[in-house]
Amino acid sequence: MTTLARYEQRPLAVGESASARGELHVAFKVSDTEYALSAETVLQMESYAGATAVPGAAPYIAGIVQIRGKIVPIVDLRVRFGGTPTPIVLDNRVIVGQQGDRIVGLLVDSAREVVRIAPSQIEPPPQIVGQQAQGFVKAVAKLGERLVMLIDFGKVIGEERVDVSV
Repeated sequence: MTTLARYEQRPLAVGESASARGELHVAFKVSDTEYALSAETVLQMESYAGATAVPGAAPYIAGIVQIRGKIVPIVDLRVRFGGTPTPIVLDNRVIVGQQGDRIVGLLVDSAREVVRIAPSQIEPPPQIVGQQAQGFVKAVAKLGERLVMLIDFGKVIGEERVDVSV
């Protein structure tokens, strides 16, 4: 499992609430863009060396892998976001997330950071981004000079249909 760098680990100031300080998010890159996913959604992260192809699966399904005894479908976020398949390199990671009973891995270019994002740092995406991103981007966080797109895990995996039942 991958070790993540922690961002802004400091005790709460007097009168500061944890909610005002923000929630933890796993930050990652797809192509040259930074994204983040709520840490509450993330179960774990793994290195990626490839997946077993699933016949008839949607083009953005890289395949299935076994993670800790479970068979997990892998969504290639480059393809899901309209790009070309992710080349397999040493920095690739699978961010394993859970929505209800569904466990799905997201194939990303790299992920090594956990960031705390305060509500004051979050804005809705510009209208054109919201329309063009098919609802995948639910907000944009301003972290200093960095702009990080917060993705909606449910929307990203919502159309994923992999039937691995026998």
